[in-house]
Amino acid sequence: MLTAVIFDFDGIIVDTEPLHYKAFQEVLIPLGMGYGWDEYLGHYIGFDDRDAFREAFRRSGRELSTDDLHRLIEEKAAAFQRTIASGVEPYAGVVELITTLSGKLPVGLCSGALRSDIDPILSQLGLTGAFDCMVTADEVSASKPDPESYALAVRRLAAAFPAHSLTPGGCLAIEDTPAGIASATGAGLKVLAVSNSYPAERLAGAVKVVDSLAGIDIQSLSNLL
Repeated sequence: MLTAVIFDFDGIIVDTEPLHYKAFQEVLIPLGMGYGWDEYLGHYIGFDDRDAFREAFRRSGRELSTDDLHRLIEEKAAAFQRTIASGVEPYAGVVELITTLSGKLPVGLCSGALRSDIDPILSQLGLTGAFDCMVTADEVSASKPDPESYALAVRRLAAAFPAHSLTPGGCLAIEDTPAGIASATGAGLKVLAVSNSYPAERLAGAVKVVDSLAGIDIQSLSNLL
């Protein structure tokens, strides 16, 4: 029985990956550490900002202090805010699905993005307050594919809705990356994957893969459990 739905953010609600890529390059290119879009898709997508910078420095054979990491994250966040200021477009069907679910089932958001990156976009899309809980990169020590973020989201929803007897097995995650699928399934959730960022054959582990959330409703989600 479906008791809650938890959405990823980047690549599910909005196509922010090109925007994140642009912001990363704005920070990394002056350091001589820029990389191409294909490398971002093949290696970095799914990391939160903290681990993306750590990985870029590791691959370059350079040390990264904690202070420098915090500074780079702040610079990248500022670059991202400048990029989204002109507005973003949601993926087809996702705003309608979230709006339909909100108030009928507990709805969460579980993202490797910073809360400061997410809130302005939710406001632009009219989704402020649509989620009963949000877990972001600011709140966990390990990014996806680690299951920490999804486990925390389930605990928060269970605490907010004690009458629903929420368990991971009754929760459905909506994801777009192998790392996100691994994170959710590692926490005991089932996953509906959307091939927004990867082809369907790369999304193994999901109970179903669709090419769009347009036309998806509560009943079709319930049928996946």
